[in-house]
Order: sequence, then structure tokens, then C-alpha cells
Amino acid sequence: MTTRGEPLLDSRALDDLRSERLSVLDKALPAAADGLTAEEFLATRPRLSAFTTPVMTLDNSAIEDNVAAMSAWCSAHGVELAPHGKTTMSPVLWDRQIRSGAWGITLATPSQVRVAVSFGVRRIQLANALVDPAALRWLAGEMSAHSDLEVITWADSTATVDAMNAALAETKVARPIPVLVELGAAGGRTGARSVDEAAAVAEHIAASAVLRLAGVSGYEGSLAHDASDTSLARVRHYLEDMAGLHRRIDAAGLYPVEGDRYVTAGGSAYFDDVADVLAPLAGGHTHVVVRAGAYIIHDDGFYTGISPFCRRDEPYRLRSAMHTWARVVSRPEPGLALLDAGKRDVPFDEGLPTPQLVASQLGAPARRLTGGEIVAVNDQHAFLTIPPDSAIRVGDVVRLGLSHPCTAFDKWRWIPVVAPDETDPIVIDLIRTYF
Repeated sequence: MTTRGEPLLDSRALDDLRSERLSVLDKALPAAADGLTAEEFLATRPRLSAFTTPVMTLDNSAIEDNVAAMSAWCSAHGVELAPHGKTTMSPVLWDRQIRSGAWGITLATPSQVRVAVSFGVRRIQLANALVDPAALRWLAGEMSAHSDLEVITWADSTATVDAMNAALAETKVARPIPVLVELGAAGGRTGARSVDEAAAVAEHIAASAVLRLAGVSGYEGSLAHDASDTSLARVRHYLEDMAGLHRRIDAAGLYPVEGDRYVTAGGSAYFDDVADVLAPLAGGHTHVVVRAGAYIIHDDGFYTGISPFCRRDEPYRLRSAMHTWARVVSRPEPGLALLDAGKRDVPFDEGLPTPQLVASQLGAPARRLTGGEIVAVNDQHAFLTIPPDSAIRVGDVVRLGLSHPCTAFDKWRWIPVVAPDETDPIVIDLIRTYF
């Protein structure tokens, strides 16, 4: 991976997280944490058994392995990485990604950008159009105050560019805001629906006094949701259009002579195809950037089935770093157990949780749970079907494998990090999220 000397996060801001006081109002934290700072609580070497259910945990070794695998893959394929930070909204995890060679962090909303800037992230891609006048004026002010801050936004229409120009008309702009032309496709999400339309947007950006044309962007994940030949062909055709758009803009002389240019795509499902098609564009001022965000956590569901590391013959592997432990609170009939985790605790938009292990108590030795299935989740309950003769009892705890980390982290303010290969593991860190 090309590093280009990534600026690291503000160490003082990260240290301040460890000085933040915990409270009984914080979900799943034990009463013993009340009033202590995160650092003071961790110094007591708390065990997982001290926490209450439901509780989501992170596997530290899996995070380390996943970050290393993605960094090595990007280096081997000649692309840079700007992981989508909305997956975790955790500055501590962003810091680990950047220290492993990531170019910067991708985000989706102005409020997320504010979090990143406050923690010292200095290279940010806002994978969205920024047309909120207040947010644009704030960004212009931050870029004026921090000469090393680079926030790149997207635009998919001349109307978007006009809205940005209008919002900044009365604002002093120290440096033009870099904007990528977003190419979409019929049936997709945002993005100009043809190369011709996107080229017209590029011309409009290039003519602006407050914006700078900085490249081409897109999101292939909205065009396919599986790894079938038809889906992969659709993705590659779209990426080839992105490459053609970049070459067309370059040949027309629309890019500024100075300044980096970016061609960026790649969620967590098809970043291999992004590298295959777009990496040849890299060189000189042009950087090809993938935005995979789920890789650092991975999952036991959607991404396990679609990640390139799982469906291709790759030497790299990812493993799920997230699990939720839930307690059996009812056995109302044979073959059914109700757990105390529901929609407010586990993701359910890309597949329901998968029961994996069962133990008599949180932190106790666990055994493999076979023949069980989560068939539904309510607000605070999960319906676990089990064989009628199952020995699962009220009070037992079940470890759930989760699908889709992007809708897992938003349900927790503090998430304990454990070394899971032990019985009743020590909690070695607490991950703070900002949703």
C-alpha cells in the first residue's frame, strides 16, 4: 500500500477517551465501573463475567489479523485504502487502520466528518454530496484553520455543484474544496446515470472558483448483492465505465495541473474487482482508493459469503471480530428459547444472528450449540428454536455470530474488547463509538 506519510490521529484526543467517566447509564457495563474513568476501570482487569447481558464483544486478535490482511492485500494489488469509518464510528479503530497504512478515513455525513476532524483525522473522503450550507461553511472554515486538512466530497449533478457554489458564495474559501464526480448506474443509488452526464458534471466543477475537480467516484455495491456471474459482470462493466470517465476527463484537460487525483470505489464485497479494473490507472498524481470498511470486523453472515477473501483463492483471510452474548430468559414451550437480545442489540438487516456457543454463565466454559436457529427478533427478544430435547435452560448464555457490522456498532456506546481464547477473558479495552 502506498502510504505517503499518513498523518496519525491526535494522540491527546485518543488519550482523553481513557479519561472519560463510565456510568451505570452505559449499556452492559457492570456496576463496578460506575464513576471510574475507562482507564481506571480497565486497570482493575475486569472479567467478561462482570458484564450484564446482552453484551457485544470484540475479539482483539481477530481485529489485528484483519487489519494486517487488508493492508497486505492493498500493497500487493497497488491500491490505497480509505476504510469506511461509519462501520464502527470508533476513532480508536480508525487509528489502528491508519497506523496500518490506510490513506485516511471515508465517512458519510457532515456530523461524522466533525467527529473525525475533532480527533485529528486529516485525510477524509465524504462519500456523499455535501449541499448543506451550514456544513459547507463549517468545512471551509476548518480547511482554512488546518492547512493539512483534506476533505474530499462527491457530486453527481450540475445541480449539486450549483448548490455548493451558492452555499459558499459569501464564504471566504482558503482552498477550493476537492470534489469527485460520482458515476452511478440505472437502478443504483446516487450517481450520474451515464458517462456523458458525469462528464458534464466534471466540466461544471472545473469551472467553479470554490471547488476543485479531484477525480471520479462510485459505489458498485448498490448494483449487486451476491457473487453470481451476472452480478460480477455488472460490477466490472460499471467499473470499466468509471475508468473510461477518468480517462475522458484527463484527456479533456479538466483536471488541475497540480494536486492529486482519485479514482475510488470498492465497498467490502467487490474490492477485488475494483483493483483488477482500476489499479492500472494508478501512477503519478492518480491514486486508486478502495473504501472497504467492514473488513476490520468482518462477520459471520453477509460478508462471510461475499467477501473476496472468502470467494476467491486468496492467501488472505478475515474472521469475525464481533459477537453478542445473550441470556435465556424464557423456555415457554419445547423447542423454543427466548433470549434477552433484540433489534436494539443485534443487527438484523442483512441476516439474523447465528447461535454458536452456549454456557451456564457469561464467562463460563462454553460448548458448541447445534441444531439452533434465530428465527425472529423483537425489540428486546430473540426467538431461538432448538431441538425439543435440548438441555438449554433459563439463565444460560448464548454467543451469537452477527451479520453486517455496519448496523452492529451503532447499538453500543462502549464495547468491551477481549482476548477470547480464555475462559472468562479479561476485558483489555473499551471501544467508544460516536453515532
